[in-house]
Amino acid sequence: MTAQSRAERPTQADIAAVDVQLGRVPRGVVAVAHRCACGQPDVLTTEPRLPDGTPFPTTFYATCPKLTGAISTLESQGVMKEMSDRLAVDEELARRYAAAHEDYLRRRYELGHVDEIEGISAGGMPTRVKCLHVLAAHSLAAGPGVNPLGDETLALLGDWWASGSCVPDAAGATA
Repeated sequence: MTAQSRAERPTQADIAAVDVQLGRVPRGVVAVAHRCACGQPDVLTTEPRLPDGTPFPTTFYATCPKLTGAISTLESQGVMKEMSDRLAVDEELARRYAAAHEDYLRRRYELGHVDEIEGISAGGMPTRVKCLHVLAAHSLAAGPGVNPLGDETLALLGDWWASGSCVPDAAGATA
């Protein structure tokens, strides 16, 4: 998959694309953390406190409905429980997952500090797996090798982007 994982300021076109993806205007967007092979945003970086004052621990937010749908399918197949079970017995995996938790926190703290979510990353890190969406988004934003279970999630997805963009072009086509 050819895609980009260098964070960049979102354009008006990016915000419009994410509005189509989510069915609402995104809140607290700092950057496009990753782009799909089609060029559209698929992961956003969000502020740790939303504009209305709400603490928001999900720094890396998956937006593409093709991506999130594929991840939801994995969740429904019991992948989270299997990963959590492995964390309990695989010390090396647990160590790498704890390091991913620290990486997530470090990246969020670069955006700001919010007392209400102090020490809380997302997705169940560092001791369990609660949300594959967050783990995959972290892997897409940070790149391979940072979040082992996010990387595994992405590997399990296959070519979720292959059928084309989730955002219609000016003529209304999505592929």
